[in-house]
Amino acid sequence: MKLPELPFLRSNDIGIDLGTANTLVYLRGHGIIVNEPSVVALNQKTGRVVAVGNDAKAMIGRTPGHIVAIRPLVDGVISDYEVAEEMLAYFINKANSISKRMARPRVVVGVPSGVTNVQIRAVREAAKTAGAREVHIVEEPMAAAIGVRLPVHEPVGSMIIDVGGGTTDIAVISLGGIVTAQSLRVAGDKLNDDIASYIKDEFKILIGERTAEHVKIAIGAVEKSESSPESTIRGRDLVSGLPREVVVTEADIREAIGPSVARLVEATKEVLEATPPEILSDVMKRGIVLSGGGALITGFADLLRKELELPIHVAPDPLTCVVRGTGIILEDIDTYKDILIENEQDLPPK
Repeated sequence: MKLPELPFLRSNDIGIDLGTANTLVYLRGHGIIVNEPSVVALNQKTGRVVAVGNDAKAMIGRTPGHIVAIRPLVDGVISDYEVAEEMLAYFINKANSISKRMARPRVVVGVPSGVTNVQIRAVREAAKTAGAREVHIVEEPMAAAIGVRLPVHEPVGSMIIDVGGGTTDIAVISLGGIVTAQSLRVAGDKLNDDIASYIKDEFKILIGERTAEHVKIAIGAVEKSESSPESTIRGRDLVSGLPREVVVTEADIREAIGPSVARLVEATKEVLEATPPEILSDVMKRGIVLSGGGALITGFADLLRKELELPIHVAPDPLTCVVRGTGIILEDIDTYKDILIENEQDLPPK
């Protein structure tokens, strides 16, 4: 006879928001213990990992030739299996050191909606090889909805837009399932690329990924603000090859990211158009919840409100919605068992 699992043995259960830009880890009984970049620094001569997370991100663009900073996730899915495994092992070991329990943990991992069977299998195997005893997969928009306490199990329509680093997930949820959804490779990283390309074209200056991200956070906006902030950026002049600095304005950034933001609005309209009328009436009444880092872009919520003519709510602490959702699932996994992707048949139709 199999004995029931004792609660105290599950205290190192872990929820992971495995993001393209950042990985967040929730440890049962402790809360969110990790919020670090999804970056691994690798010594190509020895094949050994030099640093993970914050330390590795600080090395981007500043390493000798034989040390490379790798992002093992692209567009929300694993692109470098071995490096992703090393990164997961680092975060799981960090959680074990805090919980002071070395038992193999049960893990809930958030992945973008619309992932393939192969991608699901890669996440599951990487987590198990990294030390997980048991791996459960949940789609990120569902986890985010649970994280902001939307009534996902009730017969009422809820809509969420989760703008992450590699992907934006737009989903309508009802009765514990995703009714209609889209996952776009238009998110924080794409906006960074847009800014870098715009500055290269307009100012003939080459800037790095970190500089583009810094400018986006500092003065990024999708609608004109009263203050019209500016930011000084430094890069390499494409003509002379020498260092040069220029001042960019909010209007420059708005123009740079405009096409990508328009694509997000259009995709949201497409999801609404595919939503059944009864559920659509719930969304009209309850509104749409914005989560993820993109929810913090100045004017984005106002733009959606104007374009869709629906109430738009920015989630409290939008950056942690997905990982908070995985934590809620861990606390009562039996209640949420029906929303987990346990096998290929659980994947939503494309």
